[in-house]
Amino acid sequence: MPPPEDQHPPNPSSSNYSQTSSLASSRPSTPNSQPAFPRLSSSSSYSQPSEPPQPSQPPQLQPQHDHDHEQPHPPSPRTTTRNANAGTSTIRTSAATGAPSRPSHQAGPPHRAAAPPPTLREKIFHALPPHTGPLNVGFMELELPVREPRTFSHIKRNGEFALKLDTVLFAVYYPCEGPEEKPKEKAIMTRDRIRRCRGSGNWAGWDNAAGRKQDEEDEAGGKKGNVGLTRPTWLPRPRLSTCKGYANFANMPKAPVASYFALTSMFTKLPAWRNAKLSDGPPLAGPEEMGEEALNRGFSDTSELTLVWGPRPVPDAEELRRRRAKYPVIIFSHGLGGSRTVYSTICGELASYGFIVVAMEHRDGSGARTYVNQEGSSPDLCSQNLDRRSYSEREKEDGSAVKTKRRRKKNGKKKPYYMVDYLFPLDNAQDTRPHNPAGVDTELRLAQIEMRCAEIQEAYHILGMINDGQGAEVARRNLRKKGNKGSSSKGLIGIDWEDWTGRLFLQNVTMMGHSFGGATTAQVLRLREDFTWISQGILLDAWGPAMPEADSEEHKIQKPILAIGSEAFMHWKDNFERVENICLEAREAGVPSWMTTIRGSVHLAAADFAVLYPNWMSLLMKSLVNPKRAIQLHVESALEFLRMTLPEQHHAKFSKAWPFEEGLLTAMEGAANEVSFDFRPNEKWVAARLKIPHEFKLRTRNWAKRRTQPSRDIPRDRSGKPLAGLVDWGAGNEIWVHISPDKEEVPDVSEEAE
Repeated sequence: MPPPEDQHPPNPSSSNYSQTSSLASSRPSTPNSQPAFPRLSSSSSYSQPSEPPQPSQPPQLQPQHDHDHEQPHPPSPRTTTRNANAGTSTIRTSAATGAPSRPSHQAGPPHRAAAPPPTLREKIFHALPPHTGPLNVGFMELELPVREPRTFSHIKRNGEFALKLDTVLFAVYYPCEGPEEKPKEKAIMTRDRIRRCRGSGNWAGWDNAAGRKQDEEDEAGGKKGNVGLTRPTWLPRPRLSTCKGYANFANMPKAPVASYFALTSMFTKLPAWRNAKLSDGPPLAGPEEMGEEALNRGFSDTSELTLVWGPRPVPDAEELRRRRAKYPVIIFSHGLGGSRTVYSTICGELASYGFIVVAMEHRDGSGARTYVNQEGSSPDLCSQNLDRRSYSEREKEDGSAVKTKRRRKKNGKKKPYYMVDYLFPLDNAQDTRPHNPAGVDTELRLAQIEMRCAEIQEAYHILGMINDGQGAEVARRNLRKKGNKGSSSKGLIGIDWEDWTGRLFLQNVTMMGHSFGGATTAQVLRLREDFTWISQGILLDAWGPAMPEADSEEHKIQKPILAIGSEAFMHWKDNFERVENICLEAREAGVPSWMTTIRGSVHLAAADFAVLYPNWMSLLMKSLVNPKRAIQLHVESALEFLRMTLPEQHHAKFSKAWPFEEGLLTAMEGAANEVSFDFRPNEKWVAARLKIPHEFKLRTRNWAKRRTQPSRDIPRDRSGKPLAGLVDWGAGNEIWVHISPDKEEVPDVSEEAE
């Protein structure tokens, strides 16, 4: 029996829908103890259905006409209907807010790819959650020499340039065909079977038992290419060395921290398949299973596909290749201490919904530890010894220069790699703190952003080579292969590069980044001449003080932007205003921009650390929101933003399966949704954590309530487990919207289904 219907919040008027958040805007009158810099607030709208969903009707065999898609009783354009238990939703554009609508074609629970089985070690220690999208996720790593090796800035450590660009390293998260994908019941006609029947000319027996048996034998024999797939580890190789790098980055004792980190996460694996086959799209099926419309919408071509039934002709191999899905691209830039796998949950989630996500691993000294492989006879540096000590401290150590030389040349042979640790600013190691008297080390951070931009351009060049059919050359030059430092023994074995040819949308690419990666994203959006192929950006809790200022009018942001922040960073006034100014730049240029805050979240809410170590996040950083729910809100907000800003042909084949909660990016009125300062920390802990008044009492009450009166309004994960946090505001009150565009500025996506 469905839950009772809740009263839908009143729609705001068009005059109130515009959220300018300017410096002169009306600030809420608050006591002196409460800062007034967050301007406006809102949340998403949510209501329970009044009637249970009707069972879906089987698709018709005859051709579908326009009137076949009409609903006999269409819902009101101002109504939002959602059934969390059945997994279905019907959402229409709100006439008052202009909020984007979701097509109502789905019937029954949304399809989700089968989750990889957890290993025994993951059951004992820590495991990453499976992805919730309808597509399996593949993973591959690439490291290639750059076209022009060079250095950035004059900054040196141990007599060597600290910012040196030799190679570019990144991981690719992409939709793939998982190992569990087998021929279904007799209505299914797989591509392998089509090719086999076409070669033999025997169409009459395409669906007999012998055909199904041959499919099983092909899969067992490895002909499909996805048999024996493995999952990559979450910690980059070499894993123990990476743990030591994190201990050094955290400025904590290496032995206990590295040991604990290694014990709990060394065997954690990504819920993705290494070097799996790039997904072609939905399977070919008979009308009883899918229907023509469902079959057509998964391919990059929108022409009609005639289904094969019995001995009828089918599209040839070339036609099948032409109709394979084509995917939009997102480039992700990590924050300080990050790597190519630290944001695997968000990157993998986006890939499971139809994106190619390129996760950079920057070698600019912003990561905890990374290894750079050298090609051929390039000069060896062995280790740049990038650490937080000053020159004077190192000079006091006797024989340090001699030891360095010995490390570079061991047994008379040069090592073909060097290590880059986190680069602490000289005499200002804590330049990231809000109340640091010396402020941000602008010279270092600007040089790092410059190098990051160069790495992003190199990664994009490699994507272009893959898309142009030069994947084999990329694989030949790849340095992440068996025998090289930090590499898996599998390298790129199993990748069919022909599958990747012409499969990427390399225009209208999305730039995305967290923390320092958010500052990098802002700079990429400014440099329009260098990044003409970037069309929008997503900032996740961006580090505002590190953002370069616009040096001219032409370098102001003029592309759509979405800034999602944490509540911990919202209380950091300087950071809030810097990010706000970025969004206002885009707004003044006449493009849509949004700025939101996830209530009860902390800075690491977008990283995998929050999911792997939720108890530490709650106890030390005072996180109030469930970590998995925070990831959901990040991903759903990003998908809603991309639905409105990407060209329709880039996402129309996949966005029908995207999760959607109307109003995540829509500003609504209401006193209950105003920005709250109940959990604002003391000045000493601003940006680092939140403050929980009467913490023991709140934790005890929350523990008892979850066991005696579980709320039906709490979102749940794919297994049905409630995503309850220390404080649950209820669906629809989890996000504050500070800036949002006018109704006229929001692209019209109400006719997406057609």
